[in-house]
Amino acid sequence: MKIVFMGTPDFARDSLEALYNKGYDILGVVTNIDKPKGRGMKLIPTPVKEFALEKNLKIYQPEKVKNNQEFIQEIKNLEPDIICVVAYGKILPKEILDIPKYGCINVHGSLLPKYRGAAPIQWAVLNGDKTTGITTMYMDVGMDTGDMILKEEVQIGEDETTGELWDRLSKIGAKLLVETIEQIKDGIAPRIPQGEDFTLAPMLNKEMAKINWNEKTAKEIKNLVRGLNPIIGAYTFFDNKKYKFWKVSVLPFESKFENIENGTIVKSNSKEGLYIKANEGIIKVDEIQAENAKKMPICDFLRGNNLEEGNKFE
Repeated sequence: MKIVFMGTPDFARDSLEALYNKGYDILGVVTNIDKPKGRGMKLIPTPVKEFALEKNLKIYQPEKVKNNQEFIQEIKNLEPDIICVVAYGKILPKEILDIPKYGCINVHGSLLPKYRGAAPIQWAVLNGDKTTGITTMYMDVGMDTGDMILKEEVQIGEDETTGELWDRLSKIGAKLLVETIEQIKDGIAPRIPQGEDFTLAPMLNKEMAKINWNEKTAKEIKNLVRGLNPIIGAYTFFDNKKYKFWKVSVLPFESKFENIENGTIVKSNSKEGLYIKANEGIIKVDEIQAENAKKMPICDFLRGNNLEEGNKFE
């Protein structure tokens, strides 16, 4: 099996490593361009590029793929049997999809047709789902609409964050990709149409990260915190200062707080922590980050900062 691999983040790196360790002939690795990071804005390679450099694999980093005839011709010249795409970050034109003998296959972080789109893992956590998984599929010109090959379902932990689920699914995706290629090679891979009963998982944005104390339940706030950890971070304001919550728990609602406004601090001290009234429950903050500061366990934070009971988060 001669393979061209396309991917960018650490999620994709695990799949590339699995293919490499299996001994497949990796003709080339396509990944996004290096991005500037940090105070010095130093160009940082993608995790996929780092692995490719380490293993002396041929690397391609086109700024755009669509209508890039020079790049498309280079991929044609490689004559791959199959192209594996894992979180690459660019939509492939039909001209590329038609190149390999066995087609282009994709590793997707959901149980398709649920959560087609850019952020399937994040939305599963944001929506408080109990299960999710990995699907491998043949790619077509649509957004995650191709015929499915293999699936593996996993349970989502009650307190599991997007980052934790991402790490678990990246390993499962790598394993499933190898199984998929083996089945394609042996001529036994299934081809299952998705049908029209699907949901979407659009890209996340910073606007959705603000906690809405009036409209969201305590459970929904917890899912927002879990779902945006570690990508953006759910935030709220207190005394015109921004605070991010990285980890919270939900405690049962107590009738004595019934006439208190949502977002009000009902308990705050360095021994017991920070408790905030919400719809249908109490939010217990476990990890917090103040503006221009590091994230901290709440009791450590409250030893040096005063968030008085009776005051309100906005």
